[in-house]
Order: sequence, then C-alpha cells, then structure tokens
Amino acid sequence: MRIGEIAALVGVSTRTVRHYHRLGLLPEPRRLANGYRDYRLRDAVALARIRRLAELGLSLAEIRKVLAGDQDRDLREVLAELDADLARQQEAIAERRARLAALLAEAELNPDSALSPETAEVLRALPAGDSSVAALDRDLLMLMDTGADPKQRTEVAELLRPLTAPETAERTRVLYERLDELADAAPDDPRIAELAADLADHIPDEIVSLLDDLDDGESASWLKTLSHELSPAQTETFRQTLALLKARR
Repeated sequence: MRIGEIAALVGVSTRTVRHYHRLGLLPEPRRLANGYRDYRLRDAVALARIRRLAELGLSLAEIRKVLAGDQDRDLREVLAELDADLARQQEAIAERRARLAALLAEAELNPDSALSPETAEVLRALPAGDSSVAALDRDLLMLMDTGADPKQRTEVAELLRPLTAPETAERTRVLYERLDELADAAPDDPRIAELAADLADHIPDEIVSLLDDLDDGESASWLKTLSHELSPAQTETFRQTLALLKARR
C-alpha cells in the first residue's frame, strides 16, 4: 500500500502518518526501488492502534510509552490515570455549569457578575458610592479573584468577612471618605497620622497575620504600585498604616 491508501484505510490523513513517522510512533516501512514507502497489513494495524489510543485521549508521549514497553501493564496504568483526569474535568465542568445556572437565574447581569460567588458576596457588602479609593479596593479584589485558585478565593473571602458586617461596613465607608478628602493634600498633612491609626485599628487581626509573609521589599513594591493610583497624601497614609500594622503584629 502507498501512504494515501493506508491513511484512507485507517481513517487518518497522510500528514498524520508522516507526523507519526517523524515522532517514531510508527516505524518506517521498507521502500520500493522508486523510493515510495511500501506499507503492509501490520503497518495498518500499528497505525490503527495509535489512532484508537489517541481517540481515548492519550497524548502522543503517553502512546509512545505504551507502545514501547509492557503494553498490558503500561496501558492499564495510563488509562487509569486518564480516567481519573477525566473525572476531575467532569467535576470541574459540573461546578462551572452550576455557577452558570446561578448567573442565568439573576435578574440583571453585568461583566462583574462572572466573579466567584465568594468574592461577589464580599463586594456586595462593602461600601461603594462615589469613593475613588473604594473603587480601587474593589478593582484590586476583582483582580485577585481572577488570578486566585478556588481555595485562595475562599480564604481571602473569609479574611474579609469581618469587614462586611453592617456596623463595620459603615465605618469602612467613613474611612473611605476621609481618604478621598486627602486626594489633593500634601504628604505631610496633619490628618494623615490620625487616619492611619484609625485604619490600622479597623483592620482585623486575621488580616494583619498575613503580614508575616510580607517582607520589607514586598511592602515597598506594593506601596509603589499603589502610588500610581493614589495621591501622595493617600500613599503616605497607607505607608504609615502598614508600619502600624507591622508593629502591632
């Protein structure tokens, strides 16, 4: 058989057959005097075996492993791993569909509706209004939600939950207003020290414990990032707040 004939017989393209040759998955058959490959029935059987394994979801590297060793033992092991992986994918798909069902049940949808339920719950409880600092906090929280895994999202939501209590949320709103009032202030404004002390007092011990994993270099980097979004006075307020929190820790 020529390459086109064996490809048609097994149901793959000639390009696929050549690719398997290059990877060493399918041995090269003998060649005729004119240079054409001369495929036999055993070549078609080998090609069909590769196709079946690929259709099961095995990668080409896994197929090479199966074909190279003790086929019964290796194939059983690889298929068991594949089955476990498919089970995890199925569970993940079920969770995503449940989340989509919850979203579709909402009366109004917007781009932020796609946040995780944990983060969305925190955002609903935190004050918003017209505060630019509050908007920055919400943006940072949404950014964290995008980059975190489900376990991290749950942990962060639990840490922030004390801030969502009605009386605490009202105090948060007032602190946001005081921060907004520093938008045009100088970095030596006398209001900064008092506000920093109030902010430090407002933050729960559970969140302060996170500072154990934050060294001085990371603190400086975080403040530098914030400085691009905040005024000098607001940045100084957060610097002093961080210093108070580290002392409290």
